[in-house]
Order: sequence, then C-alpha cells, then structure tokens
Amino acid sequence: MKFEFDFNKIKAAGMDMAGKSVDLANDLAERAKRETRILNDQSKLAKAQRELGALVYSLAKNGESNQPLLDKYIDTISALEQEIEQLRAVDEPAQSDEEPEQVVVDFANEAAAEPVSAPEDPFADVQAPAGRYCSQCGAPVQEGALFCNRCGAQL
Repeated sequence: MKFEFDFNKIKAAGMDMAGKSVDLANDLAERAKRETRILNDQSKLAKAQRELGALVYSLAKNGESNQPLLDKYIDTISALEQEIEQLRAVDEPAQSDEEPEQVVVDFANEAAAEPVSAPEDPFADVQAPAGRYCSQCGAPVQEGALFCNRCGAQL
C-alpha cells in the first residue's frame, strides 16, 4: 500500500490551525483582561459604597450636611457602575428589549423593623499604614480614603 501526501495541503492546514489558535488565545487574553478590570472596578465600587454609607451615617448622626462630598461619591459610584456595565456588554450577546426588573425598597417599613445590634467595633479590621490616622477621632484610616470610616471627618 502506497500513501501519497500533499505536503502543501498539510502545511496550509497546519498554518490555518495555528492562525486560529493564535486568534483564540488572543480572544481569551482579552476576556481575562476585561474580567480583571471588572473585578477591580467591583472592588472599587464596594469600597465607595461602604464609604458613602459611613459618610451618610456620620452626617446624619451629627446633624450635618455635606452635599458636595455626597455628590462626589454618588458620581464616582455611577461612573464605576457604568464602566462595569460597558465591560460586561462586550461579552454578552444582545438581550431582549425588556427592561430589567427594578427593586424598590420601602424605607418607611424598613425603619419600623427591629434594630440590629452592631458588632462591638465594626472598623477593627481596617488596616492602616503606619502613621495614617483620623485627625478627629484617632481611628486608623485606609490609604486613599477621603473621610474617616469611624467619625466621618473629611481627611
């Protein structure tokens, strides 16, 4: 039995497969980069939301108002949410034209709920660099924080 090979066809098929492999590897690398950016933005978003909540609490507790600072956090949160949505839209196929279901929280009924006991020190896990402390209450603050998580003082 004699086999004849067309080496040009084999070479062309091999080059085609190599090209497809490179394209697939590049696609996977781009997806991994987007996923990393999404995770990073989600981390920033969670931090900004926690800081905004602490600020709102602190301002309400002290009967103060600082709308420009609140607006800055709200704008930052909105920008991060849009960035995450745009990054996710690259990988997701077009969905139906239906609007997503919106969740509505009835704060009037939430206030009537039983109070939840807070941990003894909710900020005990905050890791601060040496020498980075709030000038108002002395609590350790994270690098890059705009205000103290304990008392809400602007840093």
